[in-house]
Amino acid sequence: MSPPVEQLARQLGQQLLTRGLRLTCAESCTGGGIAQAVTAIAGSSGWFEFGFVTYANRAKQQLLGVSEQLLQQEGAVSEAVVRAMALGALRVAGADIAVAVSGIAGPDGGTPEKPVGTVWFAWAQGEQLSSRHCRFFGDRQSVRHQAVVTALRGLLEVTTGGSRSPRAVQTRITV
Repeated sequence: MSPPVEQLARQLGQQLLTRGLRLTCAESCTGGGIAQAVTAIAGSSGWFEFGFVTYANRAKQQLLGVSEQLLQQEGAVSEAVVRAMALGALRVAGADIAVAVSGIAGPDGGTPEKPVGTVWFAWAQGEQLSSRHCRFFGDRQSVRHQAVVTALRGLLEVTTGGSRSPRAVQTRITV
């Protein structure tokens, strides 16, 4: 695990533990990277019970309750779908806070409308829901890593009461 990811996961764990909150995650393009990062922290069982790797649309439907109609209408890499994923993860896991991520890590799969590096995030806490679109650059591993970092940073914002307003970003995260 990279030092930035470990530091963010450790800070997040401290915030969740202090506030008595339980976390869940619904991951697509990160393939379990967020869950791996948080469970690498000793004591994470006090604030993380389980997450969902819903790489395929069928998994998003079966495990999180994302509707087939929504997936067909908006596409898996969309604001509407990650918001549905986050809410579904909260509901199924019985957690207090959730993060959901879906994107195109590459090297294939991009389109002019949704190029490689396009990633959508959603964070949910109770009825509060926020989302963010990012465009990352680099190879598949780099895009996935940047997505994990962004997910953890967003979770820290939510748990510390920081800004939760959606904002689009095109960025390169130094790792």
